[in-house]
Amino acid sequence: MMPEHGGGLNAAVQRWGIPSEQWLDLSTGLNPLSWPVPPIPEQVWYRLPEADDGLNAIIRDNTHLPAAAGCEAIAGSQAAIMALPRLRKPCRVGIPAIGYREHEYHWRAAGHQIICIAPQLTDPAVVSDEAWLDELDVLVWINPNNPSGVLIPPATLLRWHRRLQRRGGWLLVDEAFMDATPQFSLCPEAGLPGLIILRSLGKFYGLAGLRAGAVLGDAAVIESLRYLLGPWALSGPARYLMAQALQDQQWQAQTRVRLQRDSQRLQGLLEAAGLRVLGGTLLFQTVGLDAPDVLAERLAAQGILVRRFEQPGMLRFGLAADQQQWQRLEMALLAQRSD
Repeated sequence: MMPEHGGGLNAAVQRWGIPSEQWLDLSTGLNPLSWPVPPIPEQVWYRLPEADDGLNAIIRDNTHLPAAAGCEAIAGSQAAIMALPRLRKPCRVGIPAIGYREHEYHWRAAGHQIICIAPQLTDPAVVSDEAWLDELDVLVWINPNNPSGVLIPPATLLRWHRRLQRRGGWLLVDEAFMDATPQFSLCPEAGLPGLIILRSLGKFYGLAGLRAGAVLGDAAVIESLRYLLGPWALSGPARYLMAQALQDQQWQAQTRVRLQRDSQRLQGLLEAAGLRVLGGTLLFQTVGLDAPDVLAERLAAQGILVRRFEQPGMLRFGLAADQQQWQRLEMALLAQRSD
């Protein structure tokens, strides 16, 4: 079966009989105060997208990409997640045991052998032996992890990459949630062979519906991916808006400050409600529960939608957008604690 995702608001409306406008949807981990979309010039709608429109240069500047690295704007990181497994013959692919399930689904569907990487293998406090990397031809890593929030330092990832490269292996790093903490990005190292990085406008910029992102890194791999995806991999309007958003440095700086504050507020609310916070990013916090369905159902009955993960038992909470939403979430959490 295809993986499930957050954002199933229509299904929640049907099940609970609560109109969509009355829901507080915290299920997706997106910035609830998205980048303000400006009007799109009419000619952008009428012309085919052009690869020499300057977008690649803007992406390179935004991510501090080396000149040797390849760069391709795509329809969200999902497009690369689906296509990259087709660029290698069946091999051994390491996927985090906890993480975005689309990676495993598409590598497995392309005939690759999946090796689940347990969290303790990558925890320096637990083990320093990285011999587990020698079992892999490709390692897919989500940094920071969704939903655990675990963030691996760039130096560690580069060490993993060197070990994989001894045998021509790949390190594929999904940085969909990295824009809030750009100092941890591997993009400045993206010119290395066998290093591939995915970026998205959906999370930090709150533009999930735009379906815009980029794949960066090994120039030969990016070129093969470009041929596989074909022309016009990203629509003209999406290219235009992506360029504008990536150049809005003032909004980016202000947003990082706000997200830091709001993430701390969310963590405090969850802990005050007696919940065990496992980790998170500036865009979400995840709690551990033996029976996550119980709390998820109680909140849904009040029109609050969160993302549940059965194995292991976790609930992910996104950020509220305004004071009224924060108060609504706080009251619901405190009410469940008193039950």
